Amino acid sequence: MLFNSYEFLLLFLPVTFFGFFVLARWHRRIAAAWLMVASFFFYGWWSPRFVLLLALSVIFNFGVGALIQSALARGQPRTAKVTFALGVVVNLLLLVYYKYANFLVANVNALFGTHWIIGEIVLPLGISFFTFTQIAFLADAAQGKVKEYSLVHYALFVSYFPHLIAGPILHHAEMMPQFARRETYLTSWENLEDGGTILFIGHVKKTVLADRVAPHASSVFDAAAAGTPIALFDAWTGALGYTVQLYFDFSGYSDMAIGLARIFGVTFPLNFASPYKAANIIEFWHRWHMTLSRFLRDYVYIPLGGNRKGVPRRYLNLLLTMLLGGLWHGASWTFVLWGGLHGAYLMINHGWHAVRRRFGWTGRSRTGRIAAAALTFLAVVVAWVFFRATSLDGALAMLSGMSGLNGVELPSNWLSRWGQVGDWLSRHGVRFVDTTTFAGRSVLNWITVGLAVAWLLPNTQELMGSFAPALDYRDDRPIRPSRLYWKPTPAWTAFAVAVAVLALLYMSTGFSEFIYFQF
Repeated sequence: MLFNSYEFLLLFLPVTFFGFFVLARWHRRIAAAWLMVASFFFYGWWSPRFVLLLALSVIFNFGVGALIQSALARGQPRTAKVTFALGVVVNLLLLVYYKYANFLVANVNALFGTHWIIGEIVLPLGISFFTFTQIAFLADAAQGKVKEYSLVHYALFVSYFPHLIAGPILHHAEMMPQFARRETYLTSWENLEDGGTILFIGHVKKTVLADRVAPHASSVFDAAAAGTPIALFDAWTGALGYTVQLYFDFSGYSDMAIGLARIFGVTFPLNFASPYKAANIIEFWHRWHMTLSRFLRDYVYIPLGGNRKGVPRRYLNLLLTMLLGGLWHGASWTFVLWGGLHGAYLMINHGWHAVRRRFGWTGRSRTGRIAAAALTFLAVVVAWVFFRATSLDGALAMLSGMSGLNGVELPSNWLSRWGQVGDWLSRHGVRFVDTTTFAGRSVLNWITVGLAVAWLLPNTQELMGSFAPALDYRDDRPIRPSRLYWKPTPAWTAFAVAVAVLALLYMSTGFSEFIYFQF
């Protein structure tokens, strides 16, 4: 079931909402159980057979967490550590089987000339997210940070439908106090209005912005994968189209998740904060998929030694962390290369910061920040090529086109429109031809609009900042409301209604899955 579908908005959400708050008047534990059952139903809408897998995963990790807590209570930290390690191994084995088994076998076959075959394995939706969420729970339990005695609340924490399929990756300590609060079970017009506004802003990002450029991006990347030489113009519009598509697809989902949770009185952590405004790669990863960055920092980078074992080891830890982050996204060498590329970016970025500190270059002008943001954006776009391409050959074909190795081609009808400029370009090597990959001038307009929104307008949490739309778990990144911030006034209510209508109108053109569903 998709957030951007009529069955979700007009059937599942109203029934779940009214059922939850009606039952909450009678008994809060029953209301929580209702929300848990609704979340399992939501997950089973895609494939009922994987509901059992999710349920077994929840029961197993709840039991392991209970054993860890019991061992700590008895003063047996070694037993707790062993139990924790076994729990993590089982979770990772499950993830490896479903997500990486065929990838591993294919590489073993290629390396040793074997012919092992596993067969097709269907990847359960959201397995990376609910697995990482539960590994974080076990880690916190092993450190004595959590005590969970309610299977219903734990199952709700893991399966809660706003985050189940594509995040954010939640921490147990963030959610459990909210599920225990009396206020969570009281109907709130403010939560409904604020959450609904955030929800439909996310819908507009997905249906109006992301889905408009998606066909063009797909046509260019598909052509590159098929071996078609991609010229400079088509390559860059395809890469920028995907850059815009991914941004608003993931930003839209993050907004919808936060808005849906808020409707039910629950506040999620931020997962997306205008990453294309970042002036360097370090800042980019403070803004992009923030809960995954937090997980990788807390449970991969720091355990590897972080920055505590010297500069060379720090850089190696950064690279290893990002390689694992890339592999988390998918069983493909293109994802590994994407992660490795960002690891290299981070190493260069930290090295440059060290040079700046060494020579006392602490200041930065506005022009300098704009130039740094432009360079960061360019680096991110290049990396997205590996993220989107289905093969290494396809990625290299795109990069060849973007570097101009296949020449420059523009639509043939632009030659006459541009007059003498077109003639001059034609004389200097630009070919005016009809291509099968360019979707017309409208796609340029959508790319331009998308980038303008990403760079120039306040993001959703800034817009809604006066109502604390998300948990601000970063002390160094307080939420600063924009001057254009949400207020419960007739004008803003009209804005919210207009956004909702726009989202529903664009939904009528068809539904598309969110990109992060595949991870």
